[in-house]
Amino acid sequence: MKNRMSMLSEVFKALGDMNRLKIIKMLASNMDETLCVTDIAEILKISQPATSQHIKNLKNIGILKENKKGFRVFYSVDAENLYEYKKEIDQLFLKAFEKCPHDYSCEDCKYNNSCGS
Repeated sequence: MKNRMSMLSEVFKALGDMNRLKIIKMLASNMDETLCVTDIAEILKISQPATSQHIKNLKNIGILKENKKGFRVFYSVDAENLYEYKKEIDQLFLKAFEKCPHDYSCEDCKYNNSCGS
C-alpha cells in the first residue's frame, strides 16, 4: 500500500487541472445522474480524447467509478473515496502547522514517511 504522502501527492496532481475539477463538480453536484465521455466533452467544450484522459486520471485515484451500459460507459463520483480524500487533506493541513518531531527525517520516522506524527 502506498504511503500517505505518496497518495496525497497523486490526489493533488489529479486535482490540479481545472477540467478535472469541473468533471468532479459536474458529477458530484448531481449524484443521481451519470454521464458518458461524449456528454462530458460537450459540456466542457473539449475533445473526447482529452476528456477520456481527464477521466482516466480521476479513475486512477478512485474518485470516479464507471458503469457500462451496452457499448457506452457512464461515470459517477465515488463519494466514499472523495470523502476519504477530503479527510486526509484536512488532516494534512492540520499537521502542516506542527513542527515535525523527527526533524523531517522521514526514513527514521516511526510513521514510515506518512506524516502521521
